[in-house]
Amino acid sequence: MHEPLRYHSTRSSSTETVPLSHAIAAGLAPDGGLYVPDHLPRLDPAAFDPHGTLADTATTLLTPFFAGDALAEDLPAICAEAFTFDAPLRPLPAHPHTLMLELFHGPTSAFKDFGARFLAACLRRLPRADTRPLTILVATSGDTGAAVAAAFHRQPNIRVVILYPDGRVSPRQAHQLGCFGDNITALRVAGRFDDCQRMVKAALNDAALQAEIPLSSANSISLGRLLPQMSYYAHAALRWWREHGTPLNFIIPTGNLGNAMACLWAREMGLPIGEVRLACNANATLPDYFAGADYRPREAVATLANAMDVGAPSNFERLRWTFPDESKLRHLLQAHSVDDATIRRTIATHACDHGEVLCPHTATAMHELDRLREAGDTSAWAVVATAHPAKFEGVVEPLVGHPVAVPPPLAALLERTAHATPLPATAQALVSWLR
Repeated sequence: MHEPLRYHSTRSSSTETVPLSHAIAAGLAPDGGLYVPDHLPRLDPAAFDPHGTLADTATTLLTPFFAGDALAEDLPAICAEAFTFDAPLRPLPAHPHTLMLELFHGPTSAFKDFGARFLAACLRRLPRADTRPLTILVATSGDTGAAVAAAFHRQPNIRVVILYPDGRVSPRQAHQLGCFGDNITALRVAGRFDDCQRMVKAALNDAALQAEIPLSSANSISLGRLLPQMSYYAHAALRWWREHGTPLNFIIPTGNLGNAMACLWAREMGLPIGEVRLACNANATLPDYFAGADYRPREAVATLANAMDVGAPSNFERLRWTFPDESKLRHLLQAHSVDDATIRRTIATHACDHGEVLCPHTATAMHELDRLREAGDTSAWAVVATAHPAKFEGVVEPLVGHPVAVPPPLAALLERTAHATPLPATAQALVSWLR
């Protein structure tokens, strides 16, 4: 039996605690911080079923987090409902000890589908005293919004409002965001992703607005998104460990730091995960920090890997909570920036030499692997493939020289009509629209 965990804000002492259901429903803590457990539980790799599915791994991994919570009994069903597609760990034949963790086999062809579906399955089961519709606010740099829309589409008494930076997502991403209709609304914001994120946080922290309109979040700031994302890292690392007896290293494309945070938490829990490297685009907030500079959020710049166009990564607060010793943290992680020219070259080279077609985000991680191999590193690395290249056909197809096949779920969404409402990049504009 696991002792029940309690959850508190990254910005306050652990005495002000709430149960997991409360943290998942709220999204953001009242003081603007992010919810974290009072400690990260430890698990023995031998506790996991060697023949279990991804949903089985998720259930074992997340049981300590749900212990004593109102959702505890439903956890196996939540995992079974969320993880209906696989996250294959595929060997790359061109390189020994090199693998790709493919996270794009869900309904919107991006890794965000895992966390969004898990969060939706949790919220569906949580009783609400308030009978008014719950409005879920989502800031997206490209992929989160569609995953959340798909997960909550036509869910009773819930509406989803997606904010995305107008002109800074790919055409197919924009189409996905606006194609659901019903209880899903897309707002195209005249600004950057960081503006969208600021607007959502301001609305969630507006007590008067919350009293009028019940609000929650489905961004990677939500524990209901972050916790399930640990599962595919645990599942892949356990498979490698059983076959080879060694930890598996990961290279993770990152923007808001949620996906990488999930991997780091899984490692802290005792899973056989080795080194973790962060691959960033030209937004160098994290690479500069890990190179020794002060942490300095900045305005995001637009890149080909647009879902990572984040200048102020929200989950940095969780990273600092997890590793409060700054010198240890800087030694623990490396982050490297990849510019657009290098992304293009990496996509073209790997298509030509190895027949691998990469999305721009995955290309940042593949470039980091290329650097490691050129330096003589022969250890086992998994490149994390976060989105299907067909979502970025305008970038990818000219570089690989042929059309990229569109997966059936994405094709079905592209056949629908799409609409998005323009909105100025101010908190007041969002509040006025919501009212």
